This record gives sequence, structure tokens and C-alpha cells, in this order.
Amino acid sequence: MTRLVLVLGDQLTHGAGALARLRPGDVVVMAEAMSEASYVPHHPKKIAFLFSAMRHFADELRERGATVTYATLDDPDNTQSIPGELIRRAAEHGADEVLVTRPGEWRLIEALEDCPVPVRQVPDDRFLCGQPDFEAWAKGRRELRMEWFYRDMRRRTGLLMEGDEPAGGRWNFDTENRKPPPKEVAWPGPLRVAPDAITRDVLALVRERFPSNYYSHDDFWFAVTRADALRALHHFIDEGLARFGDFQDAMLTDEAFLYHALISPYLNAGLLTPMEVCRAAEDAWRAGRVAINAAEGFIRQILGWREFIRGVYFMEGPEYVARNRLGHDRDLPEFYWTGDTDMHCVSQCVGQTMREAYAHHIQRLMVTGNFALLAGIDPHQVHEWYLAVYADAYEWVEAPNVIGMSQFADGGVVASKPYVSSGNYIAKMSDYCRHCAYDVKTKTGQGACPFNLLYWAFLDRHRERFEGNPRMRNIYRNWDRMDADKRATVLAEVGAWLARMEGGGRV
Repeated sequence: MTRLVLVLGDQLTHGAGALARLRPGDVVVMAEAMSEASYVPHHPKKIAFLFSAMRHFADELRERGATVTYATLDDPDNTQSIPGELIRRAAEHGADEVLVTRPGEWRLIEALEDCPVPVRQVPDDRFLCGQPDFEAWAKGRRELRMEWFYRDMRRRTGLLMEGDEPAGGRWNFDTENRKPPPKEVAWPGPLRVAPDAITRDVLALVRERFPSNYYSHDDFWFAVTRADALRALHHFIDEGLARFGDFQDAMLTDEAFLYHALISPYLNAGLLTPMEVCRAAEDAWRAGRVAINAAEGFIRQILGWREFIRGVYFMEGPEYVARNRLGHDRDLPEFYWTGDTDMHCVSQCVGQTMREAYAHHIQRLMVTGNFALLAGIDPHQVHEWYLAVYADAYEWVEAPNVIGMSQFADGGVVASKPYVSSGNYIAKMSDYCRHCAYDVKTKTGQGACPFNLLYWAFLDRHRERFEGNPRMRNIYRNWDRMDADKRATVLAEVGAWLARMEGGGRV
């Protein structure tokens, strides 16, 4: 009997997972399914990137001699779901088994488990820490902290190691990676690839089929092949990495990228692999082309954070995305979709997301995420927004970053404290406050920065939970030292400001 080998849109890696087990007579199944393209209102550029990358990958498989069946979104016979396509192709080819690399979302794992055609899911071996290894590492630990996991991964892989010791004498150079924004950015930004005929056809299809999705279809420049993804990686290593370490947390008005690589869409879709990316950065350091803080900070995001949060996602199970330990229940404001707000920092980050399907980690964590946490937005709505709007977002990587790191909705599985700040952090790490209708130095009254008001109100609201946290005790002492009338003013003004936001007023 014929066997089907299913390849999903984020599994575009030759010789890995199910494709490593490809044998003569197998039929590769790929499909652009409306159910996958619409379960959240994905950014049009995210859809276009994946469809184009999938079509190019299917052509590469055919060139390597594989038999590939591919359903485009506008194929009249397309059932528009992955299980539906497996049933259809199994009937066409007389297949009685499907092989697939385990998907990166519980939603799809469960759909395949329920498929009438038997589906065998094999581990995704593109990651550097398999799930059994992660769970063995986590077993018996009172807290799961990325730093300890990262050190073990350094030892395991040998990345940035000098024998048994970390290169440079330290595991972590994060204290050297927090410089405020530079006066100017001295590199051209991520590699831009002109759309070829396949990509142009996909863009036309996406415009036709997703006309009401928020955000821009225009100026598409993502790499959609492995060859171009490799070019994008080396462009960054050669021209951007040297200054990435210093300014990785910085933000500037109308500067979408600073010194960020923007290779995460390629890495998460499988066009690049984590080890080759880390080795490229390590090689640049060993050759003396970049400082160790740049190479280490970049490698930590991949070897440490990316692998860590994937382990958390699968260990915590399908219900993780529904957690809401802080009981937040406000609806996500409309300005997350439009950028129409007087808060310049939020407007900048949302506007950039609208155009590019991208924002870097501090823009996500300390601007849009920070605001949502301070304002008490329903974390599941926040989760679905992040999943929809970023080209690199898949649930395994997005959910722990949002439910755990950003919104503290998991109660501390990922983070030891909530990542909240007043406007002072944003003022330090960006120029956003200089252009804002609000005054970051004003704490109450006319023109007061909403982040300042919301920050203290958040701490007051969750005092019972957080005042015993060793990293937050001094913050509560500062709140307690405030005049009682000032504290009352803060809470009253927060209530009025949030009521205006919930009522649809401009904020």
C-alpha cells in the first residue's frame, strides 16, 4: 500500500522529521487549507510567506525525485482542512497510513489523532532539545528558569564553550546588551528579496481571498526559499550582528528593525535550522568579527529561550493557552488592530506590525504586552492577537511567550515575576516618549502617561499575590511611601482612563 507523508507549512526542512523517513513509493501531501489560514485572522504577509514558501518547497521536493500532491487554496477540489486533504489523497492513492512530523500546535495534533486515516506522528528532530530530554531536565525542579536550562544546553552543544567553561568567563552578557537607542542606525536592515512569479501569484491570491484581514499586503520582501533564507542569515551576520548585542533592547520611532536579523520567520518555518544559525554567530565571534556580547545574546535567544519555551509548551499541555491566573477580563482594545491611539509607543509598535508582520522582542514584551498586562486585558485575546499578527508566530513559540512571559497568566511557570513597568523603562530604551501626546514625567493629572497610572494600579490590584516576591518588595515600599491622597488620585484617574478606553473613546 502507498504511504502518505504530510508536510505542514512550518516543516519546510529537507531530511528532517517525516521527510527523513521518505521512501520510494511514498506520496508527499501538502495543502493550503483555509482552516489553517483562518483560525485566527492572520496577517496577510504571514499567509503569503507560508504559501509561497510551501510552493517553492514542493518544487524542490519534486526536483529531488519525490512524488508530491499539492492543493492550492483556490483548487476547486481542496477540502480546505488538513484531515480532509488526507482523506482525499488516501482515497486517490489507495493509502492506508500517513506519516507526519509532530505539529507545533495541540489543536492540529489532536485533529490528526482524530483523522479517519491512521496518522503516525514522529518527533520533530529539528530542535536541539527533544521533549523527553526537556522533561527529564525539568523533573523535580521547584522552578523552571531559562538561565539554568541555557547553561546545560551550552554544555551539551559546546556552543561558546572553552573546554568546560563558558567563553569569556561568563554564561550571560545580558548586562552589556541594554544600551539605549543609538542616534542613527548604520546598517541597511534585513535582506529584502524581490517577489518572484510564484510569490506574485500567491500575493494576488491572498489579496483576493483575505480582503478584510487587518494589516498590509504591500511591499512584500520576505525570503521564501532556503537559499534566500541563508542569504538573509549571512547578511545579518556580516553586517548587523556586531551591533545587535549593544542595541537589541532599543527602540526608535520609524525604525522597524535597528540591528535585528528578522530571520525568525525562516527559522520557525524550517528554512533555517537552529544549529546552523547559532554556529554562524559563534564563527563570527571566533573570527574576531563581533564581540562576545553580540554573539552570546543572539545565541541565547535561540539555544536558550526558543528551546526552553517549546519545552514548556508541550510539557504544560493543551489547556495552557486558557490560563488566566490574574483573572484579567477586559477586551483587547481596537487600537491593537488599527494603531489609532495617542500613546506613541503603542501606535509605533502596532503600526510597524501592521506594515511588516514583525516587531522585536522588547516591542512585544515591554510595549504591547506590558500595556495589556497593566490594563487587565484577557490573556487569551492577547494570545490570539500575537498568534495572528506576526509572521514568526506558531502556538508552540507564541503561547509561552505571551501566556507566560508577557501576561503572567500561567502564574509563574515561565517568569519569576510579571514583566511590568511604568513609562520610565520605555523612555530609557526608546525615543518614543519624545513624540507622545502624554508626558512620561507626569504621574497624575492632565497629560499623565497612562503607563505610569496603570503600573501603580496593577501593583495595588495584585498586592496580595506579589508583595511577597523578593524582586518586588521595594516597589511596594515605594507605593506605600506615597501620600495617601496621591495614591487615591492614581486609582481614580486609572478608573476614568480605562472607562474611556472601554467606552471606545480615544486614549
